[in-house]
This record gives sequence, C-alpha cells and structure tokens, in this order.
Amino acid sequence: MNTTSPSPLRFAFAGMIAMAVAMGIGRFVYTPILPGMMEALHLSPGDAGLIASANYLGYLFGAFAAAGGWAHGRERALMLGALGASAVLAGLMGLTDAIWVFLVVRFLAGVASAFVIVFLASIVFSHLAVTGRNGLQALHFGGVGLGIAASSLMMAILVSAHAGWQAGWLWSAALSAAGFAVVALMIDRGPAASVSSAREPALPWNAPLIKVIVGYGLFGFGYIITATFLVAIVRQGGGSRLFEAMVWMVTGIAGVPSVWLWQKVAQRSGLYVAYAVACLVEAAGVTASVAMSAPLGPLLGGFFLGFTFIAITALGLQAGRVLAPQAPRRAFALMTTAFGLGQLIGPLVAGALAERAGGSFFVPSIAAAVVLVVSSAIVWSAGRHARR
Repeated sequence: MNTTSPSPLRFAFAGMIAMAVAMGIGRFVYTPILPGMMEALHLSPGDAGLIASANYLGYLFGAFAAAGGWAHGRERALMLGALGASAVLAGLMGLTDAIWVFLVVRFLAGVASAFVIVFLASIVFSHLAVTGRNGLQALHFGGVGLGIAASSLMMAILVSAHAGWQAGWLWSAALSAAGFAVVALMIDRGPAASVSSAREPALPWNAPLIKVIVGYGLFGFGYIITATFLVAIVRQGGGSRLFEAMVWMVTGIAGVPSVWLWQKVAQRSGLYVAYAVACLVEAAGVTASVAMSAPLGPLLGGFFLGFTFIAITALGLQAGRVLAPQAPRRAFALMTTAFGLGQLIGPLVAGALAERAGGSFFVPSIAAAVVLVVSSAIVWSAGRHARR
C-alpha cells in the first residue's frame, strides 16, 4: 500500500483527465459525430433523440446504482473499470450501424459515466478536503470542457482527412484509452478516510429545497437539447464540417474555466443569484443558436453553452447541499435524479418536435430556452425564500 502523502494538485489533474474521458468524450462526443451518423444512416431527429436518451437513462440508472453502500472500499477499482469501459464502448459505436445496438451501447456508456463521476468525486474531493484545497474542484470539473475541446480538435482532423463517422468513435476510443492509462497511474489509492459514515437524517422538506430540485430538473431538460443537437443545428444551417468542429471546440474551451469563474460570481452575488443569471445567459445562447444566422449564432450558442452548463450543474448541487446540510448525500441523490429525468426527457421531446417541424430544431431550442428561464426564476425565488 502506498503510504506517501498524496498531492492534491495531482488528484485534481487526474480528476480533470478522467472527467474529460467520461463526460467530455464519453457522453458529449455524440454531439459532433451525430450529424454524420444522421446523414449516412438516414437517422431521423426522433432516432437521434432516442439514442441520446438511452445514454441519459443509463446515467440515471448508474447514479442510482453507485449511491449504494456496496461500493465502499472498491471506489478506485470501480472508477477505473468504468473509465476503461467508456473507452471500449466508444469503439463499439464505430463497429455497428444497427440502432438497437446503438441504444444498448449508449445505455451502458451512460452507466459507465455515472460510475466514474460518483466514485471519482468520492476519491478526488476527499483528498482535496483533507488538505484544505477544495478550490481545486474547479480544475476537476474543467475536465468536461477539456474533453469537449479535445474531441472537437479530433473531429476537425478527421474531417480534413475526409474520414467517416465511424472514425470519430474509433479515435474517441483511442483518446479515452490514453486518458485511462494516465488516470490509473495518477490515482493510486481510494478515498481519504471518511469523517463520518453515520446514517443521514431525512431531507428537510421545505419550499426552497423543493424549488431548487424542480429548477434543477428543468435545467437538465433545457441544457441537454442544445448540448445534444448543436452540431446538427450547424449542419442544417449549411455550415461546413470544419465549422461544426469549431463551434464544438468553442463550447469546450469556454467550459474549462467556467466553474471557477461562476464560483467567483457566487461569492459576490450569492449562490442562487449566480445560478439564476447563468441560466439566463445559457437561454440567450440557446436562442442565438437557432435565431441568428451563421457564423455568429452557432458560435454564440456554443460559447454560452460551454460557459454555463458545467457551472450550473455544480452550483445546483451546491444549493442542494446548503439547503440540506445534515443530509448532503440524500440531497445529491435527489438532485441527480431530477437532473437525470430532465436530460432524459429533453432529447425525446426535441426529436419529436423537430420531426413535426420537418427536421428543424428551432422550436425545440426555443422551448429549451423558455424552460431555462423558468428554472432561473424558480431557483432565484428559492434564494429569496431561503434568506427570509
């Protein structure tokens, strides 16, 4: 057993790389690859939404499964196993053209990403906490944007080489495998000793907590439509494949510092206000992606998406913990459930609305923007209620 004192910076960087693999690539590489799949396989928007939702259903299932006590003492092995599975499953996507296989593989990839997120956080955050370096969590979350940026650069290179959509999945698997090897070397132990393993009390049901949970679920619905279909929207607008990769790269680059920046906003204006403003900014980007012509509209949509969605995810979970300080794990589980349901339903609704509109994502995107505004108002109201 390694008994040397671990470096919190090393754990934060390892968390960043693992998040890049599990989320930035494992979950979101579907977005830049999707237009090529739709074109080559004649997938309808409904088909595309169904495949996306299979992934989010897997995430929801995985989050529930990972929440149990059965994993205690096995966090590192489970996290690395799920991270390796994410690489393998990405490769499998490039070896088939059957929709039912896509559904199964993306469901399993969702389970894997949830396992990585839950067990990785228990390892990384515990080591940051015992060293008093909780601020490095922003570096950990920045991995989502890093993975999106890396996968967009990969797609730009593949597009220049006139590669097909299958190559996108196969090279995603190769990138993920490289990330897995680095993480396995850098994270050499499980979580730091837990301060308390006592059973948490029931959640303190009150109006602010209920509002935050509802608002967080609506955010899951609102963000995921653009996060899933942004590059397909660019393709519909006549943008080149290189421009598609550029828009997704802007999304990733904007995401890397976003948690750190919005935490600064939260320190000045308060957690609930920061969440509400970030939702409004994202709603503006979602609207711009379909209401403004290229190149400005999609670039603004990508930038505002990346600049907000990772940070809003973190801010929402923080709000839940603040409102349930004695039961943070229960709050996390319920918030994750609400969020998971929102992002599960979003692509299904978007695909159905797009098919009714002749394949256009204008209506679903505007619906997503409206839902984000509602989420902003609900959480802002929760903050006002909580301060009384």
